[in-house]
Amino acid sequence: MRASSDQITDPAELRRLLGEVPPRAVSKERVTLHPRDREWIAATPFLVMSTSDAEGNCDASPKGDPAGFVRVLDDRTIAIPERPGNRRADGYLNILANPHVGLLFVIPGRSQTLRINGRARLVRDAPYFDDMVVRGHRPILAVEVDIEQIFFHCAKAFLRSHLWEPDQWPTDNLPSWARLVKEVQSDVTETIEELEHHYTPANYNAKLYQG
Repeated sequence: MRASSDQITDPAELRRLLGEVPPRAVSKERVTLHPRDREWIAATPFLVMSTSDAEGNCDASPKGDPAGFVRVLDDRTIAIPERPGNRRADGYLNILANPHVGLLFVIPGRSQTLRINGRARLVRDAPYFDDMVVRGHRPILAVEVDIEQIFFHCAKAFLRSHLWEPDQWPTDNLPSWARLVKEVQSDVTETIEELEHHYTPANYNAKLYQG
């Protein structure tokens, strides 16, 4: 990667550029779940889990299920179920090497988010798995996170991006998902038509919880 000629390398220089942290931004951090945090988690159908391996190689993985899919185990522990996917397990392999994770909880229509940072572990089974059944399927595994930092994040990024404002969305001129897969993956042998059928909402939805 080519380095910029005006690169910032010093923490003090960065702080001078950004300015001091407002007191409220410092004091909002917590280490245990507030009842409002629990409500937010219960209403969340989607989150992003960020991880890195021992060498610092990063991954950000989306996780989604019916609202409330993340289970609160106690005031400092939550559990995230795993569902069938592409089996790459990038984030999970990272957790085995480096347990630190960052989570961003997103509720459709809400421009604020809940952020949780902590230390994760993978569990094969637990009694609460029975409460995570969706369409008759128990989780494959779960990520338990011991909370080290939790706070609500302001709405500015979502407001700037107009994320929940359909009339402000850019025109979608991108190729279909099937065509993108065909063009960027050299080993795909299916035709565009076959891929289009595979990725139809009805066909894809039927396989959401199948391994």
